Amino acid sequence: MSLSQSAAESLALQVFAWLAEDNARIGAFLGWSGESPASLRDRLQDTSFLLAVIEFLMLDEAMLMEACQSLEIAPEIPMQARAALPGGADMHWT
Repeated sequence: MSLSQSAAESLALQVFAWLAEDNARIGAFLGWSGESPASLRDRLQDTSFLLAVIEFLMLDEAMLMEACQSLEIAPEIPMQARAALPGGADMHWT
């Protein structure tokens, strides 16, 4: 099963909202991404920003599992969302 780009964008927005619920999580995301709190609202429609949200979530397995449980999604869904977003498809070096 794969996600549509629209479904992937929707999931990334849900993940972003989940990150924003916790000061430590959103602070870590801001530090990692280089975004500023002031830029966030304007970036929510940018697919490269949404891809960064998914990639940040996938950096930490414990955080990934916590988000999946909270959002009631299977752990493989963020990877499918990443692949559905522009620039997120896995590269194959063969």
